Amino acid sequence: MMQLTQLVKPDSLPSSSRRASAPPIVPAVVPDLIAWGFGLTDTGRMRERNEDQFLIASLARALRVQQSSLQEAPVQYADAHGQLLVVADGMGGNAGGAEASALALNAIEDFLLHALKWLFALDGAGKTQGIDVLAELKSAIRRADARVCEAASIHPELRGMGTTLTMAYTHRSELFVTHAGDSRCYLYRDGALHQLTQDHTLVAEMVRGGVLPAERAAKHRLRHIITNVVGGPKLGVRAEVHKSRLEPGDVLLLCTDGLTEMVMDSEIAATLKAEHNPRDAAERLVELANENGGVDNVTVVVSRYERVPPASGDEA
Repeated sequence: MMQLTQLVKPDSLPSSSRRASAPPIVPAVVPDLIAWGFGLTDTGRMRERNEDQFLIASLARALRVQQSSLQEAPVQYADAHGQLLVVADGMGGNAGGAEASALALNAIEDFLLHALKWLFALDGAGKTQGIDVLAELKSAIRRADARVCEAASIHPELRGMGTTLTMAYTHRSELFVTHAGDSRCYLYRDGALHQLTQDHTLVAEMVRGGVLPAERAAKHRLRHIITNVVGGPKLGVRAEVHKSRLEPGDVLLLCTDGLTEMVMDSEIAATLKAEHNPRDAAERLVELANENGGVDNVTVVVSRYERVPPASGDEA
């Protein structure tokens, strides 16, 4: 069963609320590592509505007791076997952006609830029973793409809506990332911040193609033109995927461009270094984005991975 830490839907909050976050941090214990995650989304200082969404989920096996002579809980959970982190930044104006990002996260939820069997038996190659996990995550993004496009075809006022989608799934020490758009996944390790995903924007493609110097990208007038999204004018999202390994002390950061447009990578790295607690780190990053202008919605999910402490009887 998938235990959801929180699915934040900003538009369901009271109109007076600007910010939504996950509840107090609950560790997801997986073999080898323990994950502490916290997410926060904020409307920012210039926007009237929040079109960002995020999800933090612990994945665990469950035993549902239908009948028993014993006095026991109706549902019992084994240790969590993995963690899922997702951020989505909707676009489309009016209700479209918030609708697209919510639909995409719901599609990811549905996919996981019906495909958990491959999440619990990964071998060293990132496969289980012949199933490639990265291929399955690509499939999840394509399903989200189809759901957003279908909703837009039914509701003309939502035509063209789309969303970025950046997702990280961890199992043991393995990390799987799938991504579309200009939200980002970063890995902070040993004092250095590494961007794991590429920005799917016109300007980023110009830089990668050698047409535009990298130093001119941050202020280019076309930097917000996204070339690859979930939804949009037509089906056809291209999912970028990565696989790597986590080490004790690693920190993952998933964020929308409301953070990266306002806060330099060096400031992000300094914050993750200074704030060991994921909640403190997330709150500080959102504060920095707003202090620097807060021109867009800003969403961050921070997860720290540490070695599982030995049981008291295991220590010498």
